[in-house]
Amino acid sequence: MNKNTPQAVEDQEIDLSKMTRNIGNAFQSISAFIFDCIQFLLRNIIIIVILIIIGVGLGFYLDKTQKTYDHRIIVTPNFGSVDYLYNKIDLINSKIKERDTVFLKSIGIKQPLKMGQIEIQPIVDIYKFVNNNEQNFEVLKLMADEGDIKKIVEERPTSKNYTYHLISFTTKQKTNYEKTVRPLLAYLNNSDFYRRIQKESVNNVQQKILANEKTIAQINGVLDEFSKNAAEGNSKGGNLVYYNENTQLNDVIKTKDELVSEQGNHRITLVSLDKIVKDVSSIINIENTKSVNGKLKLLLPLLLVLGFILIHSFRRFYKKETLKHKATK
Repeated sequence: MNKNTPQAVEDQEIDLSKMTRNIGNAFQSISAFIFDCIQFLLRNIIIIVILIIIGVGLGFYLDKTQKTYDHRIIVTPNFGSVDYLYNKIDLINSKIKERDTVFLKSIGIKQPLKMGQIEIQPIVDIYKFVNNNEQNFEVLKLMADEGDIKKIVEERPTSKNYTYHLISFTTKQKTNYEKTVRPLLAYLNNSDFYRRIQKESVNNVQQKILANEKTIAQINGVLDEFSKNAAEGNSKGGNLVYYNENTQLNDVIKTKDELVSEQGNHRITLVSLDKIVKDVSSIINIENTKSVNGKLKLLLPLLLVLGFILIHSFRRFYKKETLKHKATK
């Protein structure tokens, strides 16, 4: 028989007894803590209720008066002005951070101190980016092989090729189009260089429209002449030999269809070329509920009560340590 067996059993009993005592002590500590909390609440219930009422009331007031609003403008930069647009937005944002009210007022912002952060980002439309553009597709495919595709499509070099971009900014109170959006767009469109580019670009499109109109008129003349000759041939009892001999007729009709479609695209293009940075749509005064915005009526009571508990705990700790210090002397 193993002589160590009684000793092992005794050790296990000691361990179990010790564990039981530890568990019992833990429950006693928890019970004591709960009892202290109840005692604390009972002694200070009036103060806590007052703090909650003050916190809720102050929170409602601040939520109502200290609101933040988001504003969004969708724009399309024309004439290769993407870098120009992004640099302008970065400049405005830096002036807002510096509280440079002189600059902000000079560009037409009516209430510069109410302006918050402004930023711009591309509206990623990868399908439109590669649609009917083999070169863009190959470039994107090459870049995707060398890195994260999600990161690549949002990088500045790629974002230059997206049609639409989102300008977003915040204000500390409600605003309107005249106070912020109009002066902001006016500043973004204030460039002599791009204004000259705009003038020539519009002129080029208009010239293309005129040239296409002349070509379409000539094609219509050819088709009218063809119809006239075909009618005369039929009246003389001729066959449809003329149709068979004119093998280019379908190509002429196809060319006319392409030119008509191109004319429509040119006229649509002219609509967006009236500005260097064309605003597509703007949405203002969206109440910001991120972070603590609109939640102060819940947070302030909690913070006041928590602060009261921390102060009370610190005073109790300080008094306890002071008594210990005096007892050791």
